[in-house]
Amino acid sequence: MEQGTMRVAGAVGIAAALVVGGVALGLAASNQAATAAASPACASSTPKLTVQGTGSASASPDVLTVAVDIDVTDPNAQASLVDDNSKAGAVIAALKGGGVTSKDIQTSNVTIQPNYSLTGTITGYQMTNTLTAELRNFSTAGSVIDAVTAAAGNAARIDSLTFSIQDPRPIEDRARDDAVRQAVSHARSMAGAAGERLGPVCSLTDDSSPYYGVASSLPSASAALGNAAAVPLQAGTQQESAQITLVYALVAARRGA
Repeated sequence: MEQGTMRVAGAVGIAAALVVGGVALGLAASNQAATAAASPACASSTPKLTVQGTGSASASPDVLTVAVDIDVTDPNAQASLVDDNSKAGAVIAALKGGGVTSKDIQTSNVTIQPNYSLTGTITGYQMTNTLTAELRNFSTAGSVIDAVTAAAGNAARIDSLTFSIQDPRPIEDRARDDAVRQAVSHARSMAGAAGERLGPVCSLTDDSSPYYGVASSLPSASAALGNAAAVPLQAGTQQESAQITLVYALVAARRGA
């Protein structure tokens, strides 16, 4: 009986081993199939379709940056410095009086240099002080610019006006969304015309350029503007553009589908 029992047990053990081995082989085969199924569809040998999309979005500016040059010429450097500082102080006071905060006013350039006659003699010293201010209330911006030119008289020159959007990220995202939608539409149309189907996206590249505000210049502004009406300003809208490159893998279309 013991020998018979041992034979039965041995047979059961061998059968169990075969079952376990079969399961292991089955799992290995399944894993191999899964690995094959999960192999990258964007391999170098896979046919691909590359398309570009261009999108745009618009929004109203909310910041006006004004650059004001204050130029004076005096007999000596010290007098030029005092004169320019006095006029720059008057410009800053005019800006603050128009509601511009201190954090939005910045000195962006200061230069002082001698002027020479044809014989090489110094005839005086010219000093330039450039103030940059960010105006956020467009309804009073024209009056503020008028007050600035009046404060510095003939020494003031409006160098540039730049309309911009303080946080351009939302408009940039809308432009990129538009660009992607355009690229997807083009890809579907092209693949269908070629008798192919779109596979997975292999790459998506943002080729957009950074956003910059739109600048404009005014003629030299001086005290003559002080008696004129407030400078008329129209902010309009600004457009942001985006460009993307999209690469799809191509899959042969099913015939008769």
